[in-house]
Amino acid sequence: MFDADAQARYPGSDVLRLTVPVEESPNMKITRIQAYQVDLPLKEGNYSWSGGKSVDVFDSTVVRVETDEGVAGFGEITPLGPVYLPSYASGARAGIAELAPALIGLDPRDLDVLGRAMDARLKGHPYVKSAIDMACWDILGKSTGLPLVTLLGGRNGDDFVLYRAISKRDPEAMAANLKGYRDEGYRRFQLKVGSDVETDIARIHACADVVEPGDILIADANTGWLPHEAARIVRAVADRDVYIEQPCRTYEECLSIRRRTSHPFVMDESIEDLDSLVRALRDDAMDIVNIKIGKFGGLTKARRARDLCVDRGIAMTIEDAWGSDIVTAAIAHLAHSTPTDLLFTATDFNSYVTVSTAENAPARQNGRMSAPAGPGLGIEPRMDVLGAALIDTTG
Repeated sequence: MFDADAQARYPGSDVLRLTVPVEESPNMKITRIQAYQVDLPLKEGNYSWSGGKSVDVFDSTVVRVETDEGVAGFGEITPLGPVYLPSYASGARAGIAELAPALIGLDPRDLDVLGRAMDARLKGHPYVKSAIDMACWDILGKSTGLPLVTLLGGRNGDDFVLYRAISKRDPEAMAANLKGYRDEGYRRFQLKVGSDVETDIARIHACADVVEPGDILIADANTGWLPHEAARIVRAVADRDVYIEQPCRTYEECLSIRRRTSHPFVMDESIEDLDSLVRALRDDAMDIVNIKIGKFGGLTKARRARDLCVDRGIAMTIEDAWGSDIVTAAIAHLAHSTPTDLLFTATDFNSYVTVSTAENAPARQNGRMSAPAGPGLGIEPRMDVLGAALIDTTG
């Protein structure tokens, strides 16, 4: 349309201005927050990692956030048992019950405002906040008609690569499991190690013997080695093409091993928040970093961590502690919106468990996955699987 005001300001010019009417969106308000508990049995029966820790059935908490506009969003948090990170399933539900009253009436699309409100109500405990934040991202996507992959930065390519965790077993059994998962299309394998030195060395060698060109092997000790043990192991496998992941408990111990090995190095448990990530980037503490959505407190802060790593050129694994279809969808959106060259890998937790919590969830195809195309998370939770809400807070 012709702009008369601009013509008057600039006589003799042919200034045109296109005007597009913008309809202001009214405030949307959270009116209800519910939480559900779902058991997630493992297809393999048991998942084992360092220090004799294992889980047979994961305890998942699913959150539903409802609004006065009739739009509802879903999120999920599933700790890896109570002895992996400072998080546990019943603690997530207790924290959600504490947070919910303070969030009623807020606009779920104001994600930073929402995050500050959660931090003001409950100090720390980021994993408690993750499912709520995820559900509000789901609402944002549904209210705009856009998939989260678009809102998180845009879809990179047609799909992205996955890894498969190989539960801690005898060396020969782990090598056999690796070969089986390779037949399913996986090409990146995370070996769970972290016990006695000799057996862990044998595990790495046995699995390195069966990988094929193009495969990637990661030895993940999950903090399970003492520094002198880690030093022996990295020396004993110096001739194998293997990544070393979080060998020791503390950041300083891991950094010491990082500086005495030529193996590519992955940091995971020591990266707890943005401050620890900044420190690790400053110290050149890793080649790869694992970004767990729940550990950062949800997609909002996980995205900030992701973008910081992109700016610094550090490759990432995008994942969470555990989960079902809902968490897997969130991982898929964040991973698919990460530049391909900086996405080391991601995980498909819904393929590890026997229970499906949502329809239209992303599914692995030949070791790869893509983000759903529907608005928000792009999934439809199975309310019959979720059952009755254990927490139900309304305004």
